[in-house]
Amino acid sequence: MCVSSVAKAAGDAMFTVSAMEHLVATWVVKVWQNRRLGQHAPPWAPDQRHSPNTLFASSFAQGGFGLRIPSPDSYYGVLPASYVMIHRKRGVKIKNLWYDGPALDDHRGRRSPRGGKHAGLWRIRRDPRDRREVFFEDLSGRWHALRWNGLPPEGEVPAFSDARVDELLVEAARRGLAPRDDRDLLPVLLDLLGEHVPVEQWLGRRAEKAAGKRGRAGQAREEQRAQAADRDRHRPRQGIEPIRDTAAEVVPLQRARQVRSAVDADRRRRRERAVPSPMKPPGLLGTGDRERDPFLLPSPDDDGEPDE
Repeated sequence: MCVSSVAKAAGDAMFTVSAMEHLVATWVVKVWQNRRLGQHAPPWAPDQRHSPNTLFASSFAQGGFGLRIPSPDSYYGVLPASYVMIHRKRGVKIKNLWYDGPALDDHRGRRSPRGGKHAGLWRIRRDPRDRREVFFEDLSGRWHALRWNGLPPEGEVPAFSDARVDELLVEAARRGLAPRDDRDLLPVLLDLLGEHVPVEQWLGRRAEKAAGKRGRAGQAREEQRAQAADRDRHRPRQGIEPIRDTAAEVVPLQRARQVRSAVDADRRRRRERAVPSPMKPPGLLGTGDRERDPFLLPSPDDDGEPDE
């Protein structure tokens, strides 16, 4: 067998997550659910040939089927909840990160009308798969997204999970950082997402392969969870959202580009803060010689100081 045939066979033998899920679901519906029920046949039809699929259809024929489409707000109801007070300036602190948004303006410094165990506290929901934002329910029952205070403008930072937040806090403590604002944590987060390694720590190709495979797998899992969270959050009201083959997308490449653009944008903002006004460029070489005659002798009253 030639090398090209082996490579082609190896490529055909690979399964993505979506392809494997489709394969298992197809086998369950076509094979497992069509098996004949022997001693477990229904008592009302002992002589008939039945399978789980036929019993499922018979139950619909007898009792009918009432389709009930869940509300998109059901997504928020199953998320983990935190009960906190609303800070007047910084917003709400959820799992060591601060979040804020215009939806909190009318509730800053006020106590919630909630009673019981969490009396006076406001309920905030978070998705552990995507910590870029949390969700606040106002008194009218409407949900609002609150962005992390450390985020730059929308769409520049990849999604990160609860586990990445724990790594962020550990790394910030290791560096001796005591940030007064969550924006100081953004460079540390970008370092963790991009796994930037200094040149002096490069150990060669073998070390890169040994350490990179686990990192790429973790990034792929985090990206898949973020995409699943985004689908749950933006699921339409009618029908079911069509399944998108996210595994066919080049997730590591997209994530690398997103991290690189986020790092460039963060560095640009830090440069702009360090130099608020544009610097005046120096004059061209020889400009001073053209402005005055180099052969003109100074007058006796000239002390050598430039005129005001």
